[in-house]
Amino acid sequence: MNHKLVGMFIEKLESFTISDYYGLNSPGITCYLNSVLQVFFMTDGFREAVNQCCSQDPKTIDPYLGRLFSDLQKNVAQTHDITKRLGITDVYEQRDAAEYFEKILCLTSPEAAKMFKGELKHQTTCLTCQETNHSTGFFWILPLAVEELGDQTYSVEKALKAFFKGEKACGDNKIYCKCCDNKQEAEIGCEMKQSPEVLTLLLKRFRFDDKQRCCTKLSCSVDVPHILHIESSKYVLYALLNHFGDLKGGHYTAHVKSYENKSWYHFNDDVVKRVDQPPSEPGAEGLRSSFAYLLMYQKC
Repeated sequence: MNHKLVGMFIEKLESFTISDYYGLNSPGITCYLNSVLQVFFMTDGFREAVNQCCSQDPKTIDPYLGRLFSDLQKNVAQTHDITKRLGITDVYEQRDAAEYFEKILCLTSPEAAKMFKGELKHQTTCLTCQETNHSTGFFWILPLAVEELGDQTYSVEKALKAFFKGEKACGDNKIYCKCCDNKQEAEIGCEMKQSPEVLTLLLKRFRFDDKQRCCTKLSCSVDVPHILHIESSKYVLYALLNHFGDLKGGHYTAHVKSYENKSWYHFNDDVVKRVDQPPSEPGAEGLRSSFAYLLMYQKC
């Protein structure tokens, strides 16, 4: 037996890409849409909910999602129809994946989309008269502020705690108080009233730079926990949307863990690869990334 040839054959086999899923063939550079669609397809329960509901209401996007999901189970699928349904006319213009994540959910039938929907209870307390007002609001995504911390790594868990801790509104941000009939300093906070089945976090990497007078991207490293605890709910990470490049020439991909075989996959437009896990920066104990943009956690 020629051991050298056997070794070369094994090495060749290991270099092959093995995948149980298919990619998306899309017009132009709509990678932002491809990544979002793959996450929806790979979300436990959503694919089935869309097929069961498949609302005939022309205002919903259910029939388009249903056909796309059916095609994806058999081969590389086309996104041309759903691109038109979303009103995307310039397919060479880079857009925000988070925007289209929310847009698709708003167009999906309520029964199918409800697993992504949570509710927050907001509280505003005037620091002058102590009058407190309560309000509630639904959300698809929780936005977390990203900060450049020099040599330190940004923490998703700390940012999530800061989100619910609240803040003080003062200076130009004072809030109008009906009791005082004037703008006053106030304490603003919120808490989770109804936790969603799928919790989606947005890392706010894009911001307006006052000095440069333009929008810039923060590329700091982020520690992404595999498990999150929010009040009495436990969430497990199952998907990430990555953004590479800048605002002028960026690219989106997605890493998603299959609920069917528990393996991780990397979705890059029409190319799908099975991977051990999402890539992490060297030296990190857990998952650390400077490209993570949207994080999806499923309640367990």
